[in-house]
Amino acid sequence: MKRKVVVAITGASGSIYPSRLLSKFLQIREQWDEIGVVVTNNAKEVWQVETGTAFTPESSFSYYATTDFNAPFASGSGRFDTMIIVPCSMGVLGRIATGISNDLITRAADVVLKERRKLICVVRETPYSLVHIKNMEFLTLAGGIVCPATPSFYSKPPTIEAVADTVVDRVLDLAGFNIPSYRWGSTEKE
Repeated sequence: MKRKVVVAITGASGSIYPSRLLSKFLQIREQWDEIGVVVTNNAKEVWQVETGTAFTPESSFSYYATTDFNAPFASGSGRFDTMIIVPCSMGVLGRIATGISNDLITRAADVVLKERRKLICVVRETPYSLVHIKNMEFLTLAGGIVCPATPSFYSKPPTIEAVADTVVDRVLDLAGFNIPSYRWGSTEKE
């Protein structure tokens, strides 16, 4: 069975991460059936600042407004098996951790958690306050995965995109996708 995934993009810094993630999803098209994308207005502003270009929807994905509670993943019956929030702002993380479903992103995350499906929050903040740490603890205890946008360097990434890919590839691994990626102890991508 092919996968159904929600990708939520919030207003935290790190637009390169969802950009690279969506590009990689296009490379593994045979592994998914549907990718639903929700982008906040703040995310669009940050995208513009960080990339120098406006956020442009890719026709291979389905896009939903943050106010669209008719989106299929706003209910467990929609059977979306994974949600990736990238980057995940601490405000969104806090609302999810405390059960506040005030927009489509937080509602979809609530659905994923209650249905015991996979929620991956790629947090992008530094340093963490105790509030952030406690919210990450609550989310983890509820079954979510906190995956900080912390790149690795043992693969000797030659470009900023390759640095970002060390995080994106880890996220795709956590989500259960088969992707070619550098593996520790290997001399090439597997």
